[in-house]
Amino acid sequence: MKELLQSSTVFFIFCGLWAVAMIAMWISVTRLCYAIEARSGRPVLKNGLPGFANVFPVAFNVGVAKDEETQRMRWRMVQRLLVIGAGFAFFLIVLREANI
Repeated sequence: MKELLQSSTVFFIFCGLWAVAMIAMWISVTRLCYAIEARSGRPVLKNGLPGFANVFPVAFNVGVAKDEETQRMRWRMVQRLLVIGAGFAFFLIVLREANI
């Protein structure tokens, strides 16, 4: 694997795929956060659009509705945040193995 990642083309393709996967997961987390905030009665802006997503307060169950469905949605969001964290840890391991 070390020799494979030494090739700049393979390394850049790997980095690009990793980045797309992490961005897709973050978008998924943000969409879930907006849905949880809507179920929890968070106010929206004057134009009817939601403000910014409060990802970390929602992840730590601050100001979130306590009904079962909302808590299930929150748990799915926390799982996706853990996947993002694991993705960054995996990327750091790959960088270390590639001596970069």
